[in-house]
Amino acid sequence: MALGLGLGLGLGLGLAASLAQAAGFKAVDIPAEGALQPLKGAVWYPCSQQPSAVRLGPFAMSVSMNCRLAGEKRPLIVISHGRTGSFLGHRDTAEALADVGFIVVAINHPGDTSQDKSRTAEFSVFVERPADIKRAVDYMLGSWPDAARIDAGRIGFFGFSRGGYTGFVAIGATPYFGKRLRLCEDKSDPLCEQVRAGRLPQLSHDPRIKAAVIADPLSVFFTEESFRNVRVPVQLWGSERGGDGVTPASIVGIASLLPMKPDFRVVPGSQHFSFLPPCPAELAQSAADLCSDQPGFDRAAFHADFNAGVLAFFKAQLGQPPEAR
Repeated sequence: MALGLGLGLGLGLGLAASLAQAAGFKAVDIPAEGALQPLKGAVWYPCSQQPSAVRLGPFAMSVSMNCRLAGEKRPLIVISHGRTGSFLGHRDTAEALADVGFIVVAINHPGDTSQDKSRTAEFSVFVERPADIKRAVDYMLGSWPDAARIDAGRIGFFGFSRGGYTGFVAIGATPYFGKRLRLCEDKSDPLCEQVRAGRLPQLSHDPRIKAAVIADPLSVFFTEESFRNVRVPVQLWGSERGGDGVTPASIVGIASLLPMKPDFRVVPGSQHFSFLPPCPAELAQSAADLCSDQPGFDRAAFHADFNAGVLAFFKAQLGQPPEAR
């Protein structure tokens, strides 16, 4: 699982920082679509105002709340969190991307978040997650107030763990669920009935996504045939030790199956949750499985390198964002 808190949990503002520009930050609410629930999340974006120290629950960010978006023709990155995570799960990466000119939207996947675990063991989550990403892109290019400032030809994706599975499906991968899916045991909902009948549920792919960064993806539903239609550049990150159902060997396997050779990086000494930002002190003891690393592994130092690598990849694949000023 991954940890995160919603916007309603104790937002507080601190002293202004000294940077000349920073990430702007505002909440986003994407309406329901048919049977699909509303999506809640946040947008990080380039802003010419000075940032402040902002606290969301136990988490701290250096952002400028609700400031005016700076510039035009901005590339867009969509972020998908892991099991029982939240839109804040990769806040440092989102902030780093926005600081250099990207617009970043991160959403909660309903029923599979830190605040709502009601569907985390449901098969429907794996069908709806890619649809959530498509809906987020639709909203950002359509109803979002600054939609006209997004370059619709430069859209990228970032995902971790289940979010990595989500991203692979979004960029064209086809999972194989089999007819005896464990998540469907003793359940008779329509999706599970499709699985038992050997029919693949309708999954959302989004050809607007032109590049993807995937970290320690859940791969249990992927086979040798799954990646035939993945035709966009991928930066693939793997932990050395794995965890939460992800094995190092499975990531190596994905790297070998992608039609386009990925920018593949294995992080020495890391475990699965090393891809989450360093934990605040108040969470380090209560969430030891998420916050603890192997002796000698410096998560803060790793994230500085990790974010730099992600930035370089998206700049190379989507182009340098325009200056924020």
